[in-house]
Amino acid sequence: MNKTFIITSALVGALTVALGAFGAHALKERLNEYALGIFETAVRYQFYHVFALMIAGILYQQFESTYMLWSGRMFIAGIILFCGSLYALTFFLANNNQNMNWLGAITPFGGLCFIAGWILLAISVIKK
Repeated sequence: MNKTFIITSALVGALTVALGAFGAHALKERLNEYALGIFETAVRYQFYHVFALMIAGILYQQFESTYMLWSGRMFIAGIILFCGSLYALTFFLANNNQNMNWLGAITPFGGLCFIAGWILLAISVIKK
């Protein structure tokens, strides 16, 4: 078991629920449908990968390897890059700042981290 991954996933999971509630209640009145959709995508992918990180933390005990370690790290990086860029983009859109739309260019790098995390998880299990 990798305690760091499990603790991180639990804390990020709590944050995800709080952000989801914030989006559903506080942001619904403030954002247009497009910006709200961006925020909801960030929350959804963050929640999926909280579970992925938890799984990597639990599986680490049985499939301890560099691949599993990097799988969890990639999930964390993906949450930061993918979800973080979408949250930042939503913040700037909510404040009518169109100059920060370039943040959307960071999002695919987070998506690649998510994909790498899943592939590394699979390799870790296959190699055992």
